[in-house]
Amino acid sequence: MVLLLVASSSLFASEVGAGDALHVVRRAETLTSIARQHGISVSELAKHNGLDRDAKVRVGQSLSIPGKSLSHPTPVLSPRVERAIEAASVKSGRWKYIVIHHSGVDSGTVQGMDRYHREVRHMENGLAYHFVIGNGSGMGDGAVAVGRRWTEQLDGGHVASEAQNKIALGICLVGNFDKDKPTRKQMQSLEALVEALLNRCDLSASAVKTHQQINIMHTRCPGGNFPARAFLKELRGRNK
Repeated sequence: MVLLLVASSSLFASEVGAGDALHVVRRAETLTSIARQHGISVSELAKHNGLDRDAKVRVGQSLSIPGKSLSHPTPVLSPRVERAIEAASVKSGRWKYIVIHHSGVDSGTVQGMDRYHREVRHMENGLAYHFVIGNGSGMGDGAVAVGRRWTEQLDGGHVASEAQNKIALGICLVGNFDKDKPTRKQMQSLEALVEALLNRCDLSASAVKTHQQINIMHTRCPGGNFPARAFLKELRGRNK
């Protein structure tokens, strides 16, 4: 199995200077729009990041904003996760949904999930999800693991419908959100991961669903304490 276990997206680049902020490029943004948003010139922004003034930026790219506070940094994915997302051979129209799950248990590892799905659920391809986000118990808090179902573009095994598994990416956050809430770092990583996948798979924010919303059989997943309404509302507001 090919798995990339990477540090939390909330660990920000060491290149950001003192007094600088980190801006993560979102869909439809340009150097011009970002500079305008932060009240600086395009030339200043480009020079500060070692770019040409007319350079194109990509979704998920991190830019340092000179002289801006870093008190509320935008969550970003690590370069390794970004590369794994970009390197996958995603065919046009391959994915229609991104589905959010919780593991339903307090702690977990990718290896343990994979073993359970192979030995108990008898899944030939092991780990049912395309991505897993840790909570600090078993995996790092906010750490993102990229599974072979993504790297090899395999169907998921995370929803009850075989037809939906063929077109739905699965993201699992470790934890039982009927008992606890997802950690702040998990939510930051989830936000950054979902944004990157929307761009990579050419999907709109309406493609993001919770397990409960999409499953053909009743489920509480991802739990009563997962902030589904707020998360999806903010996501759709940013991606109109």
